[in-house]
Amino acid sequence: MAGRMSRRSALAGAGTSIVLAGGGAAAEERVWSGTVDIEQVQVAFIGSGAAGGGALHFRGRSYRFSIGGLGIGGFGISKLEAHGVVYNLRELGQFPGAYGSARTGVAAGDQGHGQMWLENPHGVIMSLKARRQGLALSMGADAVVISFA
Repeated sequence: MAGRMSRRSALAGAGTSIVLAGGGAAAEERVWSGTVDIEQVQVAFIGSGAAGGGALHFRGRSYRFSIGGLGIGGFGISKLEAHGVVYNLRELGQFPGAYGSARTGVAAGDQGHGQMWLENPHGVIMSLKARRQGLALSMGADAVVISFA
């Protein structure tokens, strides 16, 4: 039960640091740190839930992680594949934890696309291009938790 409470607290805290289109930090404050690949299944009907995993590519190594979260906005079910850039990650320990996010996108069959921006309390930012499969309309905000697998 303690794990659930800490995850709920982390999700609630992440929701307060939602990044809007383009990211929260000014472009000159972003320092390229690596890349990330994410696969996730999202289900939404006013509220939304997601679970999946991915890989962080940082300083010549790859690190597997799991990702899950809750959010608001959207309708449908879709599989998401996202690839993008990680900024402001100075050390590996800053990557896991709670992230606030903003997203837009649409999916119909195997034709879908979108963008996501995530930021955590350490100032780590992920700017992602997403490809979706399924039937979903997505526009809203989420809080996600990343942990190393």
